[in-house]
Amino acid sequence: MNSINISGGLPLNGEVAVQGSKNAALPIIAAAILCKDITILHNCPHIVDVDNMTAILQIIGCKVVWEDNSLIIDSTYVNSYEIPLELADKMRSSVLMSGALLGRLKKAVIPYPGGCVIGKRPINIHLEAFKQMNIGIYESAEGLIANTSQIKGNIINLPISSVGATENIILAGVCATGTTIIKNAAKEPEVMELCRFLNKMGGDVRGAGTGTITINGVMKLHGAQINIASDRIAAGTYILAAMGTRGKIILNNAPMNHLTALLEVVNKMGGRYMCIDNQLIIDGTKAVQAVKNVETSVYPGFPTDLQSQLLSVLTVADGESMIKENIFEARFKTVEWLLKMGADIVLAGNKAKVTGVKGLHGEQVKAEELRGGAALIIAGLIAEGNTNISEAHYIERGYQDICKDLEMLGADISYD
Repeated sequence: MNSINISGGLPLNGEVAVQGSKNAALPIIAAAILCKDITILHNCPHIVDVDNMTAILQIIGCKVVWEDNSLIIDSTYVNSYEIPLELADKMRSSVLMSGALLGRLKKAVIPYPGGCVIGKRPINIHLEAFKQMNIGIYESAEGLIANTSQIKGNIINLPISSVGATENIILAGVCATGTTIIKNAAKEPEVMELCRFLNKMGGDVRGAGTGTITINGVMKLHGAQINIASDRIAAGTYILAAMGTRGKIILNNAPMNHLTALLEVVNKMGGRYMCIDNQLIIDGTKAVQAVKNVETSVYPGFPTDLQSQLLSVLTVADGESMIKENIFEARFKTVEWLLKMGADIVLAGNKAKVTGVKGLHGEQVKAEELRGGAALIIAGLIAEGNTNISEAHYIERGYQDICKDLEMLGADISYD
């Protein structure tokens, strides 16, 4: 799709299912190449980033087949350790293939990864960890070459709680010689999902969800099946869309246990929610109240991947709100477009002061990254009149069919 058209001003109402998690699926797809067998990922989101990751798998020798929402990977034959630049440049998660290739072939050629330009997001943390595991790193015209005769377990103290680095160390260490211990490991649910999958494959990974993860290397992994958990960021996007449009929605298969920080903010904004079995009911029919202070943080704090969407909602809140972005230094790209739509936002470093206005108006705007694009959709749903979002391909990277889902909830939205 090239653009998304929205005729705003309609409250969202109805019921929709939450897709499988993008950020859980991608490292699990990488993990599939660690065995010479077949793995099956049920509830796998069919999104652009997943398509790009499976394209990498096919290039290095795997067979990939979709059956409905199940992704079947046959990694019996992996005959290349090179990650294609043209695919790596499209998504940052391609860097996870390096840990998996090292685990399988003891070598990987790593182009610098792409993805959304929302900050520096260096991979030096990954590389320093690899060096501590007896992996050599060399520069070349194609990128970085990582190789080893034997991956050796070690104690690795991460300088920051990096999700990607934690996952890459786990992927490299699961079949290493000896034990790898990650200190200051990321606690995100997606890391827990990766560890759950590797243990299903015969791995021995302990401590997922805590700051210390222990990986006892095993000789061999086998194929496995897994149901990918629901996407907490997609769920959060729909929750905030309901709040912004003063709607009431039901989310099926919502990952309630991993939405605590967001639901606390929803409560402060005047929203109400109720959990019944695997359904989450969001009532945002009352006017949105300002939130004095929201700071992004690593899990279980408020996720940076929902900051932009929250910003859109707070543009029409009653009062003055403050958002502080602690994870990425370039997360306020949507502010330019929200100002064009009538918002009152003042930026000062990593802080955004948002003074609520009576309403937004539709405009021609541009998505510049994945979550910022989702935020502009929410702004378009809130606004009176028509909004057109160009460069909407960014949004396809993380949402399986956001326009269809929002249409089911009563939005007037379509691809151009």
